Amino acid sequence: MYRHKALGHPKGGNEKGHAMSMTEQFIEQDEIHPIDIVENLAEFRDWDFDRVAEDQIAMAVIGQWRTYSITLAWSPFDETLRMIVTFEMEPPEAKLPKVYEALNQINDQCWAGAFTFWAEQRLMVYRYGLVMTGGQFVAPEQVEKLIATAVSSCERFYPALQLVSWGDRSVDDAMQVAMAEAYGRA
Repeated sequence: MYRHKALGHPKGGNEKGHAMSMTEQFIEQDEIHPIDIVENLAEFRDWDFDRVAEDQIAMAVIGQWRTYSITLAWSPFDETLRMIVTFEMEPPEAKLPKVYEALNQINDQCWAGAFTFWAEQRLMVYRYGLVMTGGQFVAPEQVEKLIATAVSSCERFYPALQLVSWGDRSVDDAMQVAMAEAYGRA
Protein backbone atom coordinates (compact mmCIF):
# COMPACT_ATOMS: atom_id res chain seq x y z
CA MET A 1 0.00 0.00 0.00
CA TYR A 2 1.33 3.43 -0.95
CA ARG A 3 0.91 5.97 1.84
CA HIS A 4 1.28 9.71 1.52
CA LYS A 5 1.36 12.13 4.41
CA ALA A 6 -2.02 13.85 4.46
CA LEU A 7 -2.02 17.61 4.07
CA GLY A 8 -3.75 19.97 6.45
CA HIS A 9 -5.08 19.02 9.83
CA PRO A 10 -7.59 16.29 10.74
CA LYS A 11 -11.21 17.34 10.86
CA GLY A 12 -10.38 20.75 9.39
CA GLY A 13 -8.73 22.38 12.42
CA ASN A 14 -5.36 24.11 12.66
CA GLU A 15 -2.79 24.14 15.48
CA LYS A 16 -4.75 26.77 17.39
CA GLY A 17 -8.00 24.83 17.13
CA HIS A 18 -9.56 27.14 14.56
CA ALA A 19 -11.68 25.63 11.83
CA MET A 20 -10.21 25.87 8.34
CA SER A 21 -11.91 25.39 5.03
CA MET A 22 -10.46 22.62 2.93
CA THR A 23 -9.17 25.22 0.45
CA GLU A 24 -7.29 27.08 3.21
CA GLN A 25 -5.52 23.86 4.14
CA PHE A 26 -3.96 23.74 0.68
CA ILE A 27 -3.45 27.44 -0.06
CA GLU A 28 0.17 27.51 1.15
CA GLN A 29 1.23 24.67 -1.15
CA ASP A 30 2.62 25.36 -4.65
CA GLU A 31 1.43 22.23 -6.42
CA ILE A 32 -0.83 19.71 -4.74
CA HIS A 33 -1.24 16.34 -6.37
CA PRO A 34 -4.96 15.70 -7.02
CA ILE A 35 -4.84 12.33 -5.26
CA ASP A 36 -3.32 14.01 -2.18
CA ILE A 37 -6.44 16.18 -2.10
CA VAL A 38 -8.67 13.10 -2.36
CA GLU A 39 -6.72 11.36 0.39
CA ASN A 40 -7.02 14.38 2.67
CA LEU A 41 -10.78 14.48 2.02
CA ALA A 42 -11.07 10.75 2.81
CA GLU A 43 -9.26 11.29 6.11
CA PHE A 44 -11.36 14.40 6.85
CA ARG A 45 -14.60 12.43 6.22
CA ASP A 46 -13.28 9.34 8.02
CA TRP A 47 -13.79 7.10 4.97
CA ASP A 48 -11.89 3.82 4.63
CA PHE A 49 -9.31 4.26 1.88
CA ASP A 50 -6.21 2.77 0.36
CA ARG A 51 -3.65 4.84 -1.54
CA VAL A 52 -3.10 2.24 -4.27
CA ALA A 53 -0.38 4.21 -6.09
CA GLU A 54 0.85 7.78 -6.39
CA ASP A 55 -1.89 8.49 -8.95
CA GLN A 56 -4.70 6.32 -7.57
CA ILE A 57 -6.81 5.94 -4.44
CA ALA A 58 -9.63 3.54 -3.58
CA MET A 59 -12.16 4.15 -0.84
CA ALA A 60 -15.48 3.00 0.54
CA VAL A 61 -18.33 5.42 1.16
CA ILE A 62 -21.41 4.25 3.01
CA GLY A 63 -24.74 5.31 1.54
CA GLN A 64 -28.32 4.61 2.56
CA TRP A 65 -28.69 1.63 0.20
CA ARG A 66 -25.13 0.37 -0.28
CA THR A 67 -21.50 0.86 0.49
CA TYR A 68 -19.97 2.25 -2.68
CA SER A 69 -16.45 1.43 -3.85
CA ILE A 70 -14.93 4.60 -5.27
CA THR A 71 -11.67 4.77 -7.17
CA LEU A 72 -10.11 8.02 -8.32
CA ALA A 73 -7.10 8.10 -10.61
CA TRP A 74 -5.13 11.07 -11.89
CA SER A 75 -3.84 10.94 -15.46
CA PRO A 76 -1.12 13.55 -15.98
CA PHE A 77 -1.05 12.69 -19.70
CA ASP A 78 -4.50 14.20 -20.36
CA GLU A 79 -4.83 16.08 -17.05
CA THR A 80 -7.99 14.23 -16.03
CA LEU A 81 -9.15 13.06 -12.62
CA ARG A 82 -11.15 9.92 -13.34
CA MET A 83 -13.67 8.52 -10.90
CA ILE A 84 -15.33 5.11 -10.97
CA VAL A 85 -18.00 4.20 -8.42
CA THR A 86 -19.09 0.57 -8.30
CA PHE A 87 -21.56 -1.56 -6.43
CA GLU A 88 -22.47 -5.21 -6.85
CA MET A 89 -25.62 -6.00 -8.75
CA GLU A 90 -26.65 -9.41 -9.99
CA PRO A 91 -29.85 -9.08 -12.02
CA PRO A 92 -31.22 -12.29 -13.55
CA GLU A 93 -30.14 -12.76 -17.18
CA ALA A 94 -33.74 -12.47 -18.33
CA LYS A 95 -33.97 -8.98 -16.76
CA LEU A 96 -30.85 -7.55 -18.46
CA PRO A 97 -32.77 -5.94 -21.35
CA LYS A 98 -34.89 -4.04 -18.81
CA VAL A 99 -31.78 -3.07 -16.84
CA TYR A 100 -30.17 -1.66 -19.99
CA GLU A 101 -33.38 0.20 -20.85
CA ALA A 102 -33.43 1.65 -17.34
CA LEU A 103 -29.78 2.69 -17.69
CA ASN A 104 -30.63 4.61 -20.86
CA GLN A 105 -33.36 6.51 -19.04
CA ILE A 106 -31.14 7.07 -16.00
CA ASN A 107 -28.30 8.45 -18.14
CA ASP A 108 -30.74 10.84 -19.81
CA GLN A 109 -31.24 12.37 -16.35
CA CYS A 110 -27.56 12.49 -15.34
CA TRP A 111 -25.78 15.66 -16.40
CA ALA A 112 -22.53 14.78 -14.66
CA GLY A 113 -21.33 11.22 -15.11
CA ALA A 114 -22.96 8.14 -16.56
CA PHE A 115 -23.95 4.64 -15.50
CA THR A 116 -23.09 1.36 -17.15
CA PHE A 117 -23.35 -2.29 -16.16
CA TRP A 118 -20.30 -4.52 -16.34
CA ALA A 119 -22.05 -7.86 -16.80
CA GLU A 120 -18.93 -10.02 -16.50
CA GLN A 121 -17.96 -8.49 -13.14
CA ARG A 122 -21.61 -8.13 -12.04
CA LEU A 123 -21.00 -4.49 -11.15
CA MET A 124 -23.04 -1.37 -11.66
CA VAL A 125 -20.65 1.45 -12.51
CA TYR A 126 -20.90 5.24 -12.39
CA ARG A 127 -18.08 7.06 -14.22
CA TYR A 128 -16.96 10.64 -14.46
CA GLY A 129 -13.83 12.45 -15.66
CA LEU A 130 -12.88 15.89 -14.37
CA VAL A 131 -10.71 17.49 -17.08
CA MET A 132 -8.18 19.97 -15.69
CA THR A 133 -6.17 20.99 -18.76
CA GLY A 134 -4.12 24.14 -19.12
CA GLY A 135 -2.41 23.97 -15.75
CA GLN A 136 -5.61 24.20 -13.70
CA PHE A 137 -5.57 22.74 -10.24
CA VAL A 138 -8.14 20.52 -8.59
CA ALA A 139 -9.78 22.19 -5.61
CA PRO A 140 -10.89 20.23 -2.54
CA GLU A 141 -14.45 21.50 -3.00
CA GLN A 142 -14.50 20.10 -6.54
CA VAL A 143 -13.45 16.67 -5.31
CA GLU A 144 -15.99 16.72 -2.51
CA LYS A 145 -18.78 17.75 -4.92
CA LEU A 146 -17.65 15.12 -7.43
CA ILE A 147 -17.93 12.32 -4.87
CA ALA A 148 -21.15 13.66 -3.34
CA THR A 149 -22.80 13.88 -6.77
CA ALA A 150 -21.74 10.33 -7.62
CA VAL A 151 -23.04 8.86 -4.36
CA SER A 152 -26.24 10.88 -4.64
CA SER A 153 -26.84 9.59 -8.18
CA CYS A 154 -26.22 6.00 -7.09
CA GLU A 155 -28.58 6.40 -4.13
CA ARG A 156 -31.24 8.03 -6.28
CA PHE A 157 -31.36 5.33 -8.95
CA TYR A 158 -30.57 2.22 -6.90
CA PRO A 159 -34.24 1.57 -6.01
CA ALA A 160 -35.28 1.81 -9.68
CA LEU A 161 -32.58 -0.65 -10.71
CA GLN A 162 -33.66 -3.04 -7.98
CA LEU A 163 -37.33 -2.82 -9.01
CA VAL A 164 -36.42 -3.52 -12.64
CA SER A 165 -34.11 -6.39 -11.70
CA TRP A 166 -36.11 -8.14 -9.00
CA GLY A 167 -39.63 -6.75 -9.13
CA ASP A 168 -42.22 -7.07 -11.81
CA ARG A 169 -42.20 -3.32 -12.41
CA SER A 170 -41.91 -1.70 -15.81
CA VAL A 171 -38.93 0.57 -16.43
CA ASP A 172 -41.21 3.63 -16.52
CA ASP A 173 -42.82 2.66 -13.21
CA ALA A 174 -39.43 2.02 -11.60
CA MET A 175 -38.15 5.39 -12.83
CA GLN A 176 -41.20 7.10 -11.32
CA VAL A 177 -40.22 5.59 -7.97
CA ALA A 178 -36.71 7.04 -8.35
CA MET A 179 -38.14 10.44 -9.23
CA ALA A 180 -40.65 10.38 -6.35
CA GLU A 181 -37.85 9.41 -3.97
CA ALA A 182 -35.69 12.29 -5.24
CA TYR A 183 -38.49 14.83 -4.88
CA GLY A 184 -39.47 13.39 -1.51
CA ARG A 185 -36.02 14.13 -0.08
CA ALA A 186 -35.83 17.69 -1.41
